[in-house]
Amino acid sequence: MNDVIHTVTDNLTSVQNTGGTGVHIKIGASPIKNNNNIIITSSHKLDYITKNLGLSPLRDAVMDSVENGAAKIICIPISPSVQGTVKALEPAVTDNSGAVTIAGKPNNSFGIVVKITGKGGLNTASFKYSINSGYTYSEEQAVPLSGEFELPDTGLIITFTLSGEQTYEINDTYRWQTTAPALTNEDVIKGINVIKSIKQETELVHIVGSCGADTWAMVSAMQAELQERYHKPLMFVLEAFEKNSDESMEDYIAALKEARKTVKNYQMQVVASRLLYVGMDGLSRDTNAAGLVCGLYARTAVNKSIGETAAVSISESKALKHLPEDIDDDSIDELDSMGYLTMRQYDGLSGYYINNARMMGAEDTDYRYAEDVRVLNKVIRETRKTALLQLQTGIDLEKPDADLKAKVCFIQTPLDKMVTDKEISSASITIPANAVESIINNGTLLLEIRYMQRGIIRSIEINVGRKNPYI
Repeated sequence: MNDVIHTVTDNLTSVQNTGGTGVHIKIGASPIKNNNNIIITSSHKLDYITKNLGLSPLRDAVMDSVENGAAKIICIPISPSVQGTVKALEPAVTDNSGAVTIAGKPNNSFGIVVKITGKGGLNTASFKYSINSGYTYSEEQAVPLSGEFELPDTGLIITFTLSGEQTYEINDTYRWQTTAPALTNEDVIKGINVIKSIKQETELVHIVGSCGADTWAMVSAMQAELQERYHKPLMFVLEAFEKNSDESMEDYIAALKEARKTVKNYQMQVVASRLLYVGMDGLSRDTNAAGLVCGLYARTAVNKSIGETAAVSISESKALKHLPEDIDDDSIDELDSMGYLTMRQYDGLSGYYINNARMMGAEDTDYRYAEDVRVLNKVIRETRKTALLQLQTGIDLEKPDADLKAKVCFIQTPLDKMVTDKEISSASITIPANAVESIINNGTLLLEIRYMQRGIIRSIEINVGRKNPYI
């Protein structure tokens, strides 16, 4: 079909590696069944987000992005194929106390606590419950006569069981820990396929939930298809798989190093940093920083680094600490050198900062950082719009220069605006020598766009010494 086709020529700057819009898409596990995509904007309150996405990993990621700068998110809720699990923790109960059990499929990672507040049996005892490890509790209520109580929006049912002379005593406490459901590769494919029909212009896609190298390779292939066949230059943000509790940091980094070999795509970003983060709901949780990162992109110009220390930071009242506990600056630096996005702290500054918004491209790519890719994608998106308006237009083949120059000037309009807006330093469109021949032979106008990126200061070296007043 007739269309405008972009190809990217890489390695033009000979950089050697030594060692859009603000609107984005989220694909994540959610219990909400909706045939349409769910739009969340920064004007929506927490109750609205929870109602439309459920108490789910997708909802948590949306909260993190909204409160860090995202103005509009297109959410694709997926019913997960891998269900969450429930683990019973040791209860703190008196002798002859009744049993409390939980059944169902948890919608997220919950720390569930049931605390008896009034002595008795079914229909006489009372209790309150928490889904955040006791940080907050529900209102007090009676133990149901049926013995069954549905924990709202969690996918779980509590069952109270008494045998013989058993009762429930005040301060009897029962605890469980759940894991969140997860998406399989097939689930992710289903979500990405939805993107093909989305007409809204978007800049990036966040796949919510930890995933491994096989998922990264699969997403990389689908990203290429979206760009080449569907004309959607999209940056993908993924979450690195987590460190096992019995795994050393050295072994974990070695596993990430091995996984890195599976992807050489500068449109792919894998976030390796985790934080104990206080969310929009006021609760602290162990979370991958990808949700925050997507919010930072939305509030930052395409040419600017989200690691700009004067403009972008996460306060220590929100990011309580770096996780896992044994991560250190050397580990962060090593992950950065591999191409993973990491966060760090600086001596002399409070808060947490993006170390570098690294991308997962080949070693010799021109597009090593997110700001490189975001500018490239904007150049493609904007010149596509102006070039589309030149399809099926005529040209004087006897004297083609004037017609071709006029078309080039029209297509270049958004590039000139990007220069004015200081998103790029300069840009030009060149008509190759065989352009007219190509039009005669197959009706294709060949053009070359070359632009100069604005520079980013990534480190500063200062020489300090005393001055001799007599010299």
